[in-house]
Amino acid sequence: MRLSRLFGGRQDEPQKPEEPEQPDVEAVADDGAGDGEEYDGVPEGDVDADLDQQWRGRAADVIPGGASTGSKRPDALYGEGTTFGPTHYTRASGCHVTTAGGRTLIDCTMALGSVAIGYADDTITRAVLNAAALGNVAGLSHTSEVDIADRLCDIIPCAEQVRFLKSGAEAVSAAVRIARTYTGKNKIVGSGYFGWHDWANEGPGIPAGARADVLRVPFDDIVALERACQQAGSELAAILIEPVVEKLPSKEWLEAARRLCDAQGAVLVFDEMKTGFRLRPGGYQEYGSFEPDLAAFGKAMANGFPIAAVVGRAAVMEAAANTWISSTLAGEATALAAIAGVLEWHEKTEVCDTLWRTGEEMIGAVQRAIAASGAEGVSVEGIAPMWFLKFDTPERESRFLELALDQDVLFKRGAYNYAAIAHEEQTLIDIEHAASSAFVQLVEETQS
Repeated sequence: MRLSRLFGGRQDEPQKPEEPEQPDVEAVADDGAGDGEEYDGVPEGDVDADLDQQWRGRAADVIPGGASTGSKRPDALYGEGTTFGPTHYTRASGCHVTTAGGRTLIDCTMALGSVAIGYADDTITRAVLNAAALGNVAGLSHTSEVDIADRLCDIIPCAEQVRFLKSGAEAVSAAVRIARTYTGKNKIVGSGYFGWHDWANEGPGIPAGARADVLRVPFDDIVALERACQQAGSELAAILIEPVVEKLPSKEWLEAARRLCDAQGAVLVFDEMKTGFRLRPGGYQEYGSFEPDLAAFGKAMANGFPIAAVVGRAAVMEAAANTWISSTLAGEATALAAIAGVLEWHEKTEVCDTLWRTGEEMIGAVQRAIAASGAEGVSVEGIAPMWFLKFDTPERESRFLELALDQDVLFKRGAYNYAAIAHEEQTLIDIEHAASSAFVQLVEETQS
C-alpha cells in the first residue's frame, strides 16, 4: 500500500472537495421490466423467432459484417455460413440475455469476458447513474480519475502510475508507444492477441511497414522467444505477452522474457485484458507473483463499461508525457464509476475465488455431459475462470452450439466461456442439462 494512503497524504496534496449531493436515481435505476411491458415490439414473455432473423438481416444491410465487434459477427458466433441463432439482444441481467425475438438465454460468454460480476449489477449500475446525473464529461478532468488511478496502484502489483483509455486495443498500443519512447527503440516481440490496430495485425488495408518492427512468437516457446530477441538485437524495445493463452504460462517462459528484457534494456509488458480482475484483481501478475514493467487492463475492470488502462512503473510510465497518447473520453466519469463499483465488489467479497470455483463447476458440468453422452472428438480446455470447448471439426462445433441454443444456453464458439458471479447453482444445473441434451442429440445424429 502506498504511504500517502496510509498517512493521509502529504501537506502539498490537493484536498478532495466535499462530495456534491447525490441525485435520486431510483426511477432511473428501474429496469422497466414491468409485467406485460413491451420493448422493441415483443411483449415480455412472448418469443418471435422470425424477429431474431429480421434483426440479423437488418444488421447485414447497414453494418459491414453484421456487427461492429468482430467476435459478435454471425460467422464468429456460430461458424462460417451458418444461418441459425440470435445475433442481437434487448436486455441483459445477471447471466441472462433477452434476444430481439424475446428468447431468454443463459450466457456463458459474458460479453467476451468483460463482465465478471453480472449484467446490470445494481451496485455498479447505481454508481454509473449517479456519475451520469452529475455530468459524465467536461473540459476538466473529473476527480474520480485521480481516485481510481490511486486505487489501481494499490491493487495492481506493477502499477505506480496509470493512464486511462477506452479500449484494450488502445491500452496495449499505448503501452507499446510508451515502451518505444522510454527505450528509444522500435522492435517489439509479441505473443498473443493485442487488438485491431495496424501494428498488431496483417491483412487487407494494413501497410506492410506498419508491423515491420513487430516479431511474433508462439505462446510459451522459449526457443522462439530467444531467437526473436536475438533478431531484434539492440533495437528491442519491448517483449509483449498475453500471460494466459488457453493455459497458464510456464515459469521458465516468463523468466526468459524478464531476462531478455533486462539484458537488452527493453520493457516487459503484460496484456492483462482477459486476466485482470478475473484470475486476481491484479491479473496474472498478482496470481503468478511475476511483475512486468507495464500492463494493460480493461474488460472485467469495469464490468463491461468502456474503459481501459495502461499501468506500470513510474520510471517507464513517465515516458507517456514525452509522446502523444490522448482520447477525449478516456477519463469520462461513468466508466470510472463502473470501476469504483467493481472495486466495491472486490472489497466486500472474494470475487476472483468465486470465479475460479464457478468456472470449475461449469467445466465439471460440461465434462459430465460429454462423458454421459459418449461424445467423442470434443474436450474442455483452458483454466477455470476462462475455459472453452475444443471440437475436432467446425461443423460439429456449430451443430452443438445450435442444439445448446435450443435449450436456451449460449456457449462461446472457440475461446472463451467465462464464469461470472451471476452463474448461480440453478444456472449451473441448467447449463449441464443443455450440454447433455445437445451432446446426446449430436451423438445420435452422428450415428444415424
